[in-house]
Amino acid sequence: MSKKEMILHSASTLFSEKGFKDTSMAELSRITGAAEGTIFYHFKNKQQIFLSILEELKARIIDEADRYFGEREFDTGLEMVEGAISFYLYLAGSMENRFLLLHRHDAYELARANPECRGHLEAIYNCLVDIFERAIVLGQKDGSIGNMPARKTALIIFSMVDGIVRFNTYNLYDAGGLYNELMESCRRILENRES
Repeated sequence: MSKKEMILHSASTLFSEKGFKDTSMAELSRITGAAEGTIFYHFKNKQQIFLSILEELKARIIDEADRYFGEREFDTGLEMVEGAISFYLYLAGSMENRFLLLHRHDAYELARANPECRGHLEAIYNCLVDIFERAIVLGQKDGSIGNMPARKTALIIFSMVDGIVRFNTYNLYDAGGLYNELMESCRRILENRES
């Protein structure tokens, strides 16, 4: 792992645990063993570190999605929606630290003042919602999903799944314990009532 990657990894952990505002460059320096000057050699400021983490997170989500959906075949769009739900739950479980960072309020406070941060957050969520939308469109073509606005429906389904992930992230409820009910609820929302 390069010094830059080590800084990003450590910063991601600190931002996840303490938040963006409460993480100091001195603390990051202490944890990485890199002098603050070395950190500033790689990154202009703390915001740039945060933005780099978001950029890396989006790239990782896209890579994971390409791998996950490239290894599976779905007979229907409805099955692909179920696969998208499973994928998101898997992703959140395998990247808990990054999802904690993504679910912290201070990321959105920064996004309010920093258009680049907002752009990164929107890009992350758009790439996730796009997966659900593609599955819904496929299901509408094959008849497994009813006629409904695909993007809005994808946002609703994604919000349900992300809400359960947030419960899990904050140790309020085990996401796995709601898996069957979540799938059944999504099937009812998406079912083609015309067939």
